[in-house]
Amino acid sequence: MPSATLTLSSKNYSSWSFRAWLMARMSGVDFTEVIVPPDDTAARAEILLLSPSILVPCLTYEGIRVWDTLAIGEFLNELAPKAGLLPKGQAERAHCRSICGEMHSGFVSLRSALPMNIKGEFKNFKIWSKAQSDIERIATIWRECLGAYGGPYLFGEFSIADAMYAPVATRFKTYDVKLDASCSAYAARLLAHPFVQEWIAEAQLENEEIEELEVEF
Repeated sequence: MPSATLTLSSKNYSSWSFRAWLMARMSGVDFTEVIVPPDDTAARAEILLLSPSILVPCLTYEGIRVWDTLAIGEFLNELAPKAGLLPKGQAERAHCRSICGEMHSGFVSLRSALPMNIKGEFKNFKIWSKAQSDIERIATIWRECLGAYGGPYLFGEFSIADAMYAPVATRFKTYDVKLDASCSAYAARLLAHPFVQEWIAEAQLENEEIEELEVEF
């Protein structure tokens, strides 16, 4: 039987659930999903960026409860140190943790203006200046990592860093964000990863809609 449960909310809208689920799949730890409906008050508040929640995502493993996506990633790395969630070298791990932390605590304008909506498709979407600044910073991070570590992912092999930025790749597709050739190719590789494809396929099957995230603003 699975040794863990992972509590998630909407696969179409919840970027933090997406990140935690990718990390769990990468780890190889056997887990079952517990889905909280997006109309749940706490889950909805987190999706709409109104308040953080300890409800989703949350990993429970042998009585240990871990919430917050970065904490889940670090815990899974301890459980499965050979799974490659973090790079092998100390300097690379420090760099990886830094860009993951930057995604975790920053890019507020991007989150607000381009919320995750995997099923959405908004061509020629108007991107305001603050969100554009966030996009440019993300593109810089991607180019620096790909240049330093040779790709195909941010630190060579698929890692926590790629899990943290995978929802961004879906946003760029949803809102028709224009990228340079290197970043565009990396985003395409992220979207083509089997785990990402699995999540996207399940997101496409969701019937629930959050009206606030379906408006072209």
